[in-house]
Amino acid sequence: MIAGVADTPPALWYRFDGPRLSAAAGEFIDRTAAVGNRVVVSSISLAEIVYLIEKGRLLENVYADLKAALDDPDHVFKEVSFTGEIVDAMRRVPRSEVPDMPDRIVAATGVYFGAPVISRDGRIRTSGVHTIW
Repeated sequence: MIAGVADTPPALWYRFDGPRLSAAAGEFIDRTAAVGNRVVVSSISLAEIVYLIEKGRLLENVYADLKAALDDPDHVFKEVSFTGEIVDAMRRVPRSEVPDMPDRIVAATGVYFGAPVISRDGRIRTSGVHTIW
């Protein structure tokens, strides 16, 4: 079962034990893993990671390490594709509230799956989309 959708930074902070991950977010992901459910990471987050590596803002290994976790059948994170149904769900996330396209796609993924979005992004959190932070 999909219990949540991780925004790009929290997915990386959880995977790499980053200190900026909130206690509530970390506990949610840990509880999700403990009961065998999943937190999905949108393919748009993988594209964002590639972009940030190319800009020199992330280390080269970050993509491969996260991708390995997504491919591991025992890891809590699973990749979810950006689909037409998620595009339709974007219509329920106003651009005026979440103007950044990758953030809006992540938020719409949560709306589509009826799952909370794990995000510290202020715009997502104040948009009316159910979030955990």
